[in-house]
Amino acid sequence: MQGWFPEPWPYDLVIIGRLLLAALLGAAIGVEREVHGRPAGFRTHLLVSVGACLMMVVSEHFFVKYHALDSLSAVRLDPARVAAQIVTGIGFLGAGAIIKDGALVRGMTTAACLWVAAGIGMAVGVGLYIPSLAVTALALGSLLFLKKMERRLAREHYDNLTLLCEDLPGQRQRVDEFLQHNGLRVTEMAVDKDLVNGHLRFDLVVACFGQCDSVALVEAASRLPGMRKVRLH
Repeated sequence: MQGWFPEPWPYDLVIIGRLLLAALLGAAIGVEREVHGRPAGFRTHLLVSVGACLMMVVSEHFFVKYHALDSLSAVRLDPARVAAQIVTGIGFLGAGAIIKDGALVRGMTTAACLWVAAGIGMAVGVGLYIPSLAVTALALGSLLFLKKMERRLAREHYDNLTLLCEDLPGQRQRVDEFLQHNGLRVTEMAVDKDLVNGHLRFDLVVACFGQCDSVALVEAASRLPGMRKVRLH
């Protein structure tokens, strides 16, 4: 038996050691997600890692048990199929962690963490202990330290801006000038015209590069002629 467990160790103890190590490494990643209030947190990552580890152990067990079968046998085994199905199954679980809120998409990092946790469990399940520890360290490093680096990078922020105003002459031009003056780039726009009340409603998705002062932006929009309501979220 290769790895940390020498040959005299019973195989059942080797399996238990693998499952415990997979649980520990998966939980280490899940703690970071739990602290940040993500729906897939400590328990989810632990279960994903342990489950993937167990499935790889079962795959390895079948191969060891039936490795003497040749291509002419009625039963044919392919251990790689189990790993492929684990990756497919985790894809569905990761998709459930992704939430689209307007122009924003949340949960991508959590989905990637679940995918990595499954990979770690698979690696531990076949006895690749050092690579699994290295990947866990890299994943935790990216989650804990690269986030601070991301905050220092200037990037575009997308927000939903709603303007409700009176249908005055030249109102559309004034809105366009306001957006241009404040450095806002429109990525999506919908305009509703209320013929009964004489109102115009602009539903915009705007992009702002760097830091954007939301309070100042709302105050500036409220000073436009005929403005009735401003909402930025």
